Amino acid sequence: MKKIWIVAGAVIFVSLLLLANLIYKKSSAAVRKVSEENTQAPAVGAQPGFEPQFKEGMALEAKGELLAAQASYKNIVMAYASRPDIEGVQKRLEDLNMRIILSALNVPGQTAIREVKEGDSLSMIADEYHTTAELIRRENGLKSDVIRPGQRLRIWTGRLNVLVDKSQNLLTLKSDGEVIKSFRVSTGKDNITPVGTFKIVNKLKDPSWTHDGELIPAGNPKNILGTRWLGFDMPSYGIHGTTQPESIGQQATAGCVRMLNDEVELLYDFLPVGTEVTVID
Repeated sequence: MKKIWIVAGAVIFVSLLLLANLIYKKSSAAVRKVSEENTQAPAVGAQPGFEPQFKEGMALEAKGELLAAQASYKNIVMAYASRPDIEGVQKRLEDLNMRIILSALNVPGQTAIREVKEGDSLSMIADEYHTTAELIRRENGLKSDVIRPGQRLRIWTGRLNVLVDKSQNLLTLKSDGEVIKSFRVSTGKDNITPVGTFKIVNKLKDPSWTHDGELIPAGNPKNILGTRWLGFDMPSYGIHGTTQPESIGQQATAGCVRMLNDEVELLYDFLPVGTEVTVID
C-alpha cells in the first residue's frame, strides 16, 4: 500500500512539473510576441493627429494673427499631405490666403505701399505693378477708381499665374509659385483642351459668343460664356464663365476652361493681361 502511494505521488509530481513547464513556454512566447510588436514601426493611423496644431491655427486666425495662422496651416498640409482628411485644412488655408490678399496686411516680399502722386490714375498704378485696378480696389476697399494725391495704397506685388490640370478638372491660382486657391472647372470633351503655356491677351465682361458664324450677345440663352472671358494667345481658347453650372467638374467644353460665374469674376479681377496659364494633362 505504501508503494502505491509513493508511485502515485511521483506521478502527480511529474505531471505538475510538465504543466508548469508548458505554462512557462506559453508565457515566454507571449512575452516575445509583445516585445516584437513593440519594436515594429507604428501603423500610419497610429501617428499623432494634426488637430491640436489646427486648433492653434484657428485661434491665431481668430486673434487676427493671419500670417502666423497661415504658417501653421501650411505646416500641417506639408506634414500630413497623405491624410484623407487633409482637404479641410487645405480649404481653410486657401480661404485664409484670399483673406490675406484682400486685406491691408503687410506681407514681406508680397506687398508694397504706393503713395498716390499728382497725375496718377488707378490704371497707371496697376500697370506699374503688373496687377489690375480691380484687385487694387478690392484690397483697399475702394468704391470706385477715384484716388487722390497723398493717398496710400496697399498693392499685392506677388506675380500671379494659373495652372489647369485636365486630369482633375482643377484650376489653381498661384502667387510666386505658391498655391493661393483652387477651383473646380470644366475642360474639353475627349481631352481636347490644348496643353502648354499660354498668356492671357484679352479680357471681356459679359462677352458675346461667336458660334457657327452667328454672333450671340451676352444675356441670350444661347450664349454659354457666362459673365467673363479671359482669352489666350491661342485664338478661340480661354477661360470663361458658364450658364451651365451643372457641367463643372467634367470634360464638357469645346476646348476652353469653364468656371462658375462668381469664381471667374474673382479670377478676372486678379489676373492682368500677360498672365501665364499652364495647362497639363
